[in-house]
Amino acid sequence: MDGEASQPDAESPWTRWMERAVELAERAAAEGEVPVGAVVVRNGELLGEGWNRSEALVDPVAHAELFALRRAAARTGNWRLTDATLVATLEPCVMCFGALLEARVGTLVVGAGDSRRGAMSLWKSGHLSRYPARPLTVVEGVLGARCQALLKEWFAKRRAGTD
Repeated sequence: MDGEASQPDAESPWTRWMERAVELAERAAAEGEVPVGAVVVRNGELLGEGWNRSEALVDPVAHAELFALRRAAARTGNWRLTDATLVATLEPCVMCFGALLEARVGTLVVGAGDSRRGAMSLWKSGHLSRYPARPLTVVEGVLGARCQALLKEWFAKRRAGTD
């Protein structure tokens, strides 16, 4: 398997950026979107950010991670985001995971896992091991309980029809 996966310490260096991603996820929820937020950072600098907008834009690919990657590429003037980190409140889907690999992102930081639609199980099992040209470091569980609670609350309201 290319890259490595790790669990964060109680106070991860990524907590600050995950807090920003959570703010963006809360914005998505307030707009009636699945609460997912993402930021791209490099050397302590915010390069791009995004939140889910599929409902508002009637666009199946309007995911938080893709907005963050696009904005980071526009800001840097380069689609190759080498040495950048994508911080996402939810484990990326296969589409978003492919995009971060294409962008040459070096580190992925994930809040909550997604056993149903997340791409990490494919990556960990080696099914995507030949894809990245360089290793990908993965840090899982940063503010994981908070990210998971936000999603659970949003889906519970949705099922109850109170959103």
